[in-house]
Amino acid sequence: MKQKTVFLILFFIFLLNNLILFGQKQKPKNESWYDEKFIHFGFSLGFNAMDFKITPAQQYFQKDSLYPEVSTLNPGINIQIVTDLRPANRLDIRFLPGVSFGQRTIKFYKNKVLVNDQQKLESSFLEFPLLLKFKGDRLNNIRPYVIGGFNFRYDLAGKKEFDDNKPIYIRIKRPDLYYEMGAGLDFYLTYFKLSVELKMSNGIRNVLVQEAAPGHSQYFNAIDKMKSQIWVLAFYFE
Repeated sequence: MKQKTVFLILFFIFLLNNLILFGQKQKPKNESWYDEKFIHFGFSLGFNAMDFKITPAQQYFQKDSLYPEVSTLNPGINIQIVTDLRPANRLDIRFLPGVSFGQRTIKFYKNKVLVNDQQKLESSFLEFPLLLKFKGDRLNNIRPYVIGGFNFRYDLAGKKEFDDNKPIYIRIKRPDLYYEMGAGLDFYLTYFKLSVELKMSNGIRNVLVQEAAPGHSQYFNAIDKMKSQIWVLAFYFE
């Protein structure tokens, strides 16, 4: 349900942007020599909200079993370097290596009552997205676009050994491949281009490490599959 909602939001944002641009009167355009090059560079700063798509184990239907859920989203940050290739007038190929940091909290319920124990899983990603950017018509100094592609992430904080001094009883795998899609607006300013982009990123692998913590197997046993999901609001300076 969450995924469908995000897709609809992105679609309506892109549609609304086109309607707004269509209704504007023609004004002088800022030069975009940096955008017309075959290759140009930049950087990005952004905010993320990391989530898990959890498939509970079948045993949660049984009495007194635990039900896992990510009920709160914590803000994180993204930093990326932009390398942009322009093979065609309306198409860019973008390589955006960078880092991102965030946290996900899994809460467990027993008989619909919240259990006090929470699993706070921190992530420090190295990420290597390769995306296609399809650009609409430019009117004045604004241009809408949609973007999509794949992102390989490696979690430096993942798959650590269990620590007796920390009550964390779930571990996640380090590598994962994501498919990404989103929409945004390019704003052509006097000396550079500012882009504002909303993007959704869905992990393909089950990132749950298949090993229960000694003496705390109930947390691992409550989860069948766990896939990563990340929303990103990014600001690009090119």
